[in-house]
Amino acid sequence: MNKEIEIIKRILKILPKSEFLQNNFFESDAEILNYNNKKLLFSLDEFSTEDFFSDRFPYDLGRNVTIATISDILASGGKPLFYAHSLTIDNDKWDRNFIDAFSEGIASVLKETNTGFIGGDLGKSNNWKYTGVVIGEAENPITRIGATEGDLIYMTGKIGAGNIEATKKLILSNNSTEMNLTLPNLKLKLRDKESGFINKYATSCIDSSDGVLSAVNTLADLNDVGFTINKLPYLEEGIKLCELISKPKCLLFMGECGEYELVFTIKNEHKDSFIQEANNNQLSFTQIGVIQNKQQKFLQTDDDHIDFINYEIRARDYNNVSEYVSELIKYVENNRR
Repeated sequence: MNKEIEIIKRILKILPKSEFLQNNFFESDAEILNYNNKKLLFSLDEFSTEDFFSDRFPYDLGRNVTIATISDILASGGKPLFYAHSLTIDNDKWDRNFIDAFSEGIASVLKETNTGFIGGDLGKSNNWKYTGVVIGEAENPITRIGATEGDLIYMTGKIGAGNIEATKKLILSNNSTEMNLTLPNLKLKLRDKESGFINKYATSCIDSSDGVLSAVNTLADLNDVGFTINKLPYLEEGIKLCELISKPKCLLFMGECGEYELVFTIKNEHKDSFIQEANNNQLSFTQIGVIQNKQQKFLQTDDDHIDFINYEIRARDYNNVSEYVSELIKYVENNRR
């Protein structure tokens, strides 16, 4: 058991569980509450400089933290209704113009999802911190439980946005190399339309807030199954960045600065109707693999074959990023076939 989950379980053992809570902890991206004959969804997330969300562009930062907060509701097949936050501003950098642009970024997401802001809290410090709270609803919530052997694994979007952002910040701050590559600024994608669609098909769903490998591995462990990943839709800029810094591109898949895309499973027999209906709705998804028996956890692509059956690396278990990345690279080297 990794250190973070061990701490959470110690806390949960002490705190009284709500009688309205339907899911078991860890089994759903958002908590599911049965209240007045409705299924309400609740989620809370905190973000700061340690998440490598750049504050260079305040509007983009506002959108990113809001999309990241709402992502758990969308991964549960729900619609966000109410939004609140606790904001700690950076005394040195966050002037009136910055705060206005940041707030406009938040507002843009809330307007797109027809979500109402209901209040919050404000503080000041030497470093910014943001906690988002969202309440939503879903008629038939999706959880992380339900994937079975033979199910197909799909995801929205591309792989690597968050890990690219983290690499940019670490490289530039350490001045370890010259960046002869134009990299995109982090702009998370809002997947509300995709969420509403996959609710009809998904047997399980999770977001890739901690990266795609973590998402797939979590689904596998909770459902007592395994997986084979045979296609990874990397961002082209991520591949070029990995070449520039001489690191294997699979780190974009393994690293835990995620892209907040939706990773989900569907029944194989529903594949044709799923693809046809997705095309009719102008929605795009990538089949990245298939659920296997629990003895199999493989990445099998044209240029990578890695066994993840013994993979237990979690970023929060390490004291610094360089130690964590070194362990990832060591694992790849020791488990390639």
